[in-house]
Amino acid sequence: MRRAPTLPRLAWLIGPALVAGVAYLDPGNVASNMTAGARYGYLLVWVVVLGNVMAWLIQYLSAKLGIVTGRSLPETLGGRLRNKWGRRAYWLQAELVAMATDIAEVIGGAVALYLLFGVPLLWGGLITGAVSIGLLLVQSHKGAKPFEFVVIGLVLIIAFGFTYGVFVAPPDPIGIVGGLVPRFEGTDSVLLAASILGATIMPHAIYAHSALARDRFAPPGTSPEQGTDAVPTRGVPLEGLRGISTKRLLRATKWDVTIAMIIAGTVNLCILLLAAANLDGVPGTDSLEGAYAALASGISPAVATLFAVGLLASGLASASVGAYAGAEIMHGLLHIRVPLLARRLVTLLPALAILAFGVDPTLALVLSQVVLSFGIPFALIPLVALTAKHDVLGRFRNRVVTTVAGVAASVFLIILNGVLLWLVLSGS
Repeated sequence: MRRAPTLPRLAWLIGPALVAGVAYLDPGNVASNMTAGARYGYLLVWVVVLGNVMAWLIQYLSAKLGIVTGRSLPETLGGRLRNKWGRRAYWLQAELVAMATDIAEVIGGAVALYLLFGVPLLWGGLITGAVSIGLLLVQSHKGAKPFEFVVIGLVLIIAFGFTYGVFVAPPDPIGIVGGLVPRFEGTDSVLLAASILGATIMPHAIYAHSALARDRFAPPGTSPEQGTDAVPTRGVPLEGLRGISTKRLLRATKWDVTIAMIIAGTVNLCILLLAAANLDGVPGTDSLEGAYAALASGISPAVATLFAVGLLASGLASASVGAYAGAEIMHGLLHIRVPLLARRLVTLLPALAILAFGVDPTLALVLSQVVLSFGIPFALIPLVALTAKHDVLGRFRNRVVTTVAGVAASVFLIILNGVLLWLVLSGS
């Protein structure tokens, strides 16, 4: 009789969601939440909370797809999209999303290096990109666990750097409660809400999480480049090859996603509350550099320095996960093997170009999150549809209530993005 898994044994299975959760702590989140707090105080607290709740469901579905099928979302879609031009068109939008992701991550790391050490932005972007390539090589050659350990270490630095200021200069509890009431104040608040959601529910995190779960729990003899088809199954179920039940892995994944979302949600909320409590109405605080200066003069240099350290760790960690997602998107959808450096440069060059041409970093960060919000339906709708299919997940397919919740989240995000598009095109 198989013994029930103990807490320590379940804890050893935790990790993929914490890595994928770095996507919710990237510099785009910092820019969106900091700008929202500085401009509108506690108004958009509800957006951060709602986004985090939806993110829990979405990331669990992504991980479940990778665990049950042994394939990532891009691999699954690549196998089901029979028309090569349709598959290439899907890859193109996913690649554009990966580029927008890199813009946020590389620029954030570059700004942090400039604030801490005075490194020119272009050189800071090159350093951030180089570190992401290094960590991607670790994942490629050393496996999932060493990559997870490095990224989780950076997550701890991010959490401390961004939450410290809230304890030094705490927000107003009444303001926080008032911010839980859903409402907007003008078109700019809608833009920021879409930006926050784009930074919270990120397409590349959906693609990456399914691949991270696949890699972490791959059967012996399987590599990410080969896929599960490379293993001679002889009719043996995937969980038999792993030596651990799928049900147990899914139970551990729920804990993994819960812990990751609690960390990400708390940090994002602290960023917004820090700005709402201390930067509301302060001129220039809608930029990362201005927020850093305002924190230094308004609270203390220590708070500002830790904020910049958190921003640097955020840029380095999220750029690494973004690079992993970009590589998976290309591999899964194009069915070709591209050298690691070439894959990375495809998504890295646009971010470096923005730095080279002197585009305002904070504006680029916020707008990149809006681009990401438009890529959400292309990742979210297939994810909900595939995880509801019996021929994909078998007995682990979604329950009806799960599918309804996924559809509701998809509809909400699509409507919000549609409103945003109309506002932008109409010039409102």
